[in-house]
Amino acid sequence: MAVSLRTVTEALRELTAPAEVCLFSAQTSREDVLLQTLSSNLSLLQEKLRQDPGWVGLKQLRECVLSRLAWPVRWDDVVWSFVSEALVLLLCLKQAMVELLAQFVPPTPNPKTPECAPALPPDTLSISQQKTVQCVLQFIVTLGICPSLLPGVGIPLSRRSDFAAMIEKVVCRLVSPSRMFRLLTTTLVLLDVAQHPSLESLVLTTYLGDLIAGLCQLGYSPNKCQRRSVSEKGSRGDIETQKGLTSEEQLSCREALRNLLDRVYQPIVVKELLILQGGAKQVTSARGGKAQTLPQAPPWLRHLCGQLLSERLMKPHGVQAVVRGIVEGAGAGTAEAAAADWRKCDTVARILTSCPQRSLSVEDYYMQVCPQVLELFHIRDKLTAHQFQRVATTTVLTMVKEQPELADRYLLRPLLTPFIICSGTGGTEIEMAEGSGQVGAVIVGELELTRCVEDVHKVFVVGNDPSSRLLESLQTVIPAIFSLYCFTKQGVSHLRSACQEILLWFLQKSEPPVTILVLKQLAGLVRSIPALHPLYHFTAGSEGGVRLSVKAAVSDEDEALYEKVSSDQWQTECLTDLLSGLREGSIAGDFFIECLKGLTGVAGEANCNPAPALGDSLRELEQCRTRWEEQQEQQLIILQLVAILCERFGHFVLSNTLQVIEFVIITLERACISLTHRTEEIVEAQTLSMGMGLIAAMLGGAVQLTSADFDAMKPMLPRLEQITASHPDPVMQELASDLRITVATHGAFSTETVAKAAQSTMGKKKVTGAGTKNKYVSSEHDEKWTEPSQLEEPGAVTEPQRQLPASRREDRTARGNEPSSGNSSSNFHTILQAAFDPEVPTRAAALRTVTQMVQQRNPDALSNQEKVLSVFLENLSHEDSFVYLSAIQGLSVLSDVFPDRILPRLLDEYRTSPQGTEKTRSVETRMKMGEVLMRSTRGLGEIASCYRDPLIHAFLIGTRDSDVTMRASSLSNLGELCQCLDFALGSVIHEVTACLVAIVKTEQEAEVRRAAVHVITLLLRGLGEKAVQVLGDVLRDLYRLLKYVIQTDKDEMVVVHAQLTLQELDHVVRPFLFPEEKLQKKIVILP
Repeated sequence: MAVSLRTVTEALRELTAPAEVCLFSAQTSREDVLLQTLSSNLSLLQEKLRQDPGWVGLKQLRECVLSRLAWPVRWDDVVWSFVSEALVLLLCLKQAMVELLAQFVPPTPNPKTPECAPALPPDTLSISQQKTVQCVLQFIVTLGICPSLLPGVGIPLSRRSDFAAMIEKVVCRLVSPSRMFRLLTTTLVLLDVAQHPSLESLVLTTYLGDLIAGLCQLGYSPNKCQRRSVSEKGSRGDIETQKGLTSEEQLSCREALRNLLDRVYQPIVVKELLILQGGAKQVTSARGGKAQTLPQAPPWLRHLCGQLLSERLMKPHGVQAVVRGIVEGAGAGTAEAAAADWRKCDTVARILTSCPQRSLSVEDYYMQVCPQVLELFHIRDKLTAHQFQRVATTTVLTMVKEQPELADRYLLRPLLTPFIICSGTGGTEIEMAEGSGQVGAVIVGELELTRCVEDVHKVFVVGNDPSSRLLESLQTVIPAIFSLYCFTKQGVSHLRSACQEILLWFLQKSEPPVTILVLKQLAGLVRSIPALHPLYHFTAGSEGGVRLSVKAAVSDEDEALYEKVSSDQWQTECLTDLLSGLREGSIAGDFFIECLKGLTGVAGEANCNPAPALGDSLRELEQCRTRWEEQQEQQLIILQLVAILCERFGHFVLSNTLQVIEFVIITLERACISLTHRTEEIVEAQTLSMGMGLIAAMLGGAVQLTSADFDAMKPMLPRLEQITASHPDPVMQELASDLRITVATHGAFSTETVAKAAQSTMGKKKVTGAGTKNKYVSSEHDEKWTEPSQLEEPGAVTEPQRQLPASRREDRTARGNEPSSGNSSSNFHTILQAAFDPEVPTRAAALRTVTQMVQQRNPDALSNQEKVLSVFLENLSHEDSFVYLSAIQGLSVLSDVFPDRILPRLLDEYRTSPQGTEKTRSVETRMKMGEVLMRSTRGLGEIASCYRDPLIHAFLIGTRDSDVTMRASSLSNLGELCQCLDFALGSVIHEVTACLVAIVKTEQEAEVRRAAVHVITLLLRGLGEKAVQVLGDVLRDLYRLLKYVIQTDKDEMVVVHAQLTLQELDHVVRPFLFPEEKLQKKIVILP
């Protein structure tokens, strides 16, 4: 019959029971108390084994175990006798578990109660029994293994606890030359006990490091005990216990060490080996908390641990095991823990970067380790992912620095493989993809592309180490990343921000020439590696990511051309958005200057290219046509880039003085090319005037110029000399000559002409000169309404000089209140005359000046309301948008200042007049007047309710106009007016509703019906939650009207508008019908 586990654990408890304090005197030392307790417990255990009838089975099992042992149990040494008895009882416990498990037959599970837990096996220990076994193991390790370890092997007892330090004094005093025998016996028995699953966790969880230390000393230590001579006196047992290890025993210990390291969780093995290998280091002692130094491990142990760690590293998933063994548990939230976390990550990176000695070559090591390093990026465990990614990033950066060629082959290229495939430069991968590519076939999956973007972001952006090798590797896939960024901008994707940060990081960290080259590649100005293979395109994935698949071929040439043009335009807009994130640097300005240089170069090539001769062959003609088409395409791209950059950045695109100087040099160069080929136009003349005005302003003190700035101006000198010699205007010749002298002398000599040009450009005061005509030049360069520059008096300057631009230098309000010559009566009439100038810029600038004067309550403008109104109305019918938009703004400002006088006049102009009268206006002009009325209404704000009736009356009349566009425009204005009036609608809402119902049901034109339904949308959207109160009487009629439209209208867009309006109505009415329930508790205090 098998012995019960309870009996064996009772024997173990009897062996480790603490002694009673009353049995010892006060003078007895702690060491003597320990020895007496061990001896007493041994005696009690032996006595109970002889006398207790319940322990008969245990006694028989003990004798059976003793018969198989090769070493005696009873010794003169109390400590070792205690350890031997504990080892025997552990072997008995294991044997009892084996016998009980062999007799165990698991019961058949009851199908009626499948949720019940299965029966526990009989070898399962209870909590109290596990504590007893752990206590016995602690005594065995403390008394049997630790005293036998050499100095520097393992953690000394004095560093573990106060009790262990006290035990150390006892065992060190009693240790004998047979330490190797005792260490061998204890280690092998514990390994034998750990073979049973129920005891394995108890042994290896706590004492794995001690077992590894013991096996290392037994198998590899050079300090082995030597045999005693057989002739010496002594018993046979003494001779056996005092001999050294044989070679067979040493080999068996080595094999046991290998098996133990392979069977245990590898990160724990790595951690224990590192602790065992550690040299002299400061540790905090358990006694007193003082920092003490651990004994340094012997050289043979450090070498052995390094070899074992290298073996762990070279195994499959060895990198992850090493990282987990070192990093896991670091970073507990404090500053010290964070610092330790960083140090551990750097330590692991150095370990992974260093090639172990047992590796055949560095390349073989990189070939085996690098794929595992890349896998560290994909750890999804929230507790350790951050640390693993930090280790992987640091390792990649260190490997790139130390072995750039191998790192590029085994790290960077596999990291960037999905993007390499996208660009079509992947070699074998591309050939395999093309061979299997039918339309819709996935080339790069969603998960693969997402991981690639995330990994690149972690290595390059988070790692933030702009080494040349990293930048060169990333540059090859920048077009593909930009193409992916452009695709993600078309919708919602979590990859957009990562792609944008990668692109911005590369543009900021690269050298300026490389940055400009890459920007030109992305813009299509330089032919380079294609962003995407011609057969592939990006498509949306099912998980919110992106995938690369084979696209269908486009057979229609027109459709293919449209797709190409649309794609190029979208990429240009995305490139501009990308540059918007670089406002702090000078990259946008440098790229803008480069575009202007390209535009100048294309213009020069176009002028220099000879026309094809009649005798040329067809091949030459075809080549000439191809070159011409390429030049035209490049010029269109540059023009589009320049236009978008100017629109997006305005004058902020040039961020420093050197960029302004470069801009002026390019402007002068273009002017010289035009003068050489006699192709100067008005725009180029104005550009030249602007450039020379900027030079004069800089030389006149607008900015503080340095010697470096004057050196940058030296390329201007030959161009200014050419303008002096060949420009047809003598004033421009004189100004160019004076500017050349001023630049050449670094500002030491300056003429009056340069000073006047600078003052005119900076807008400080009027400039007087020789001439016959007045011109007005705007001084604003942004998208808002411009401010007036100073006007020249009659006979001020000639035509070229009048084109010099002015820069805004003073505050708008302060300058409007200051008395100046531009606000005098004579100048006011001059401005009104300029509003009828045939040149569009002059006319528009004059209109904006008059608008500013009205806003600032200028006395001349206020006293000439009728003239101002006539000027604006006359320019309202102008065909150029620059002019009529200025007139619209002026009329809206005028009606805002004088609503009682101007608004009725505008309404009268808006109404349809009988045919044949002088007041009859075109439909376009009347729609512009409607825009004026709406701007005026928005400007009036709450006061607009005073003019409710005439405005609504005018728009209702417009809904019956004979022109379709006019009817639709009137309805749009009516909707915006109702949106502005809010609660002031009142009873007029019934008239508006009746008009809308009539139009929807009777109007033949779909465009007008769409506008009518859109009026309801604007009304509901503007009123919001107040719609139920304002439209309460007509809400049901509007609902029925919308349902009628959805059911009967034949135009799809009208139906769509009605459905959108019903959604707005649902948003408004639903909170009213189903109010949100608020869980509130009211506490009322009774009197």
